[in-house]
Amino acid sequence: MDTILSRRRALRAGLVGLALPPLMGSPRLIAAQAATPAPAVGDVAGLVDIGGRSLYLECRGSGSPTVILEAGAGNNGQIWDTIALGPNSDETAVLPGVAAFTRVCAYDRPGTRVGPGPEYASRSDPVPQPRTAADVVADLHALLAAADVPGPYVLVGHSYGGLVARLFASTHPDEVAGLVLVDAAHEDYYAAARSLMTPDQWAAWLAAPPEFADDAASERNDVTASSEQMREAATASPLRPMPLVVLTRSRPLEFPAGFPADALEAAWRPRQDELVSLVPDARLVVAERSGHYIQIDEPEMVIEAVRQVVEAVRDPSTWPM
Repeated sequence: MDTILSRRRALRAGLVGLALPPLMGSPRLIAAQAATPAPAVGDVAGLVDIGGRSLYLECRGSGSPTVILEAGAGNNGQIWDTIALGPNSDETAVLPGVAAFTRVCAYDRPGTRVGPGPEYASRSDPVPQPRTAADVVADLHALLAAADVPGPYVLVGHSYGGLVARLFASTHPDEVAGLVLVDAAHEDYYAAARSLMTPDQWAAWLAAPPEFADDAASERNDVTASSEQMREAATASPLRPMPLVVLTRSRPLEFPAGFPADALEAAWRPRQDELVSLVPDARLVVAERSGHYIQIDEPEMVIEAVRQVVEAVRDPSTWPM
């Protein structure tokens, strides 16, 4: 069985955040409980009924605003936790790091995982795949309501999860007070990437990892429909002025032989600049030691970005707008 460190190398190998290789490890599993509201303080973890099916939710820490962690495509909530850093890491993962100064919650989207085997699969009930970002937003909104997780929320979204976070903010603008986008996908990147690839390359890029190709429950995202949903929402309900940090990688992705790697990378970075332009006084931070998984390579940078946004929500004078 691969180690987390070897999987970290694989995570930098190309199809990350859109069709993700899994992380391996031995997570601290928490037995799912019957659906109950999540109290505003204390560590809780378990299943929450959102109306005929349940999603797995974990919350830690106390304080407001509540931070919601949205993983990239294919990953469940443990991508933000200590398991993702490897057994020999002395770094603090994002989930416990943020819990030190405010309430923070992570959850499992259906069909996501952190490695092969049922013990690493999503702890949420399965749903038909593929899905769109609007489906994910509806699930998350229902989950937070059913679990009585109080707002306002600071949303932290990685890769495809960044697009989900923005769509949530446009769909429920009164509930979102800040954003942290972690090497987040821009809706126009998908069309640009598709135009650069052959049909076979595009299909391979969006496919589930080979070891899960026959698993109909594995998460698959309709990025074309999701991108259109984001464009429509951005037009109808532009992002309100709020504290926003955009974290972007410095290390380029590596793609399989034959992929137009340089062109794909060249199409990525300008979209990060576009994300920064969404609101006044947004901050762009380049993670100098990171690939796509900044929360693994430099978790302290993500924690600090979240801290800045949380402090700005608490005291707007700390964030000129």
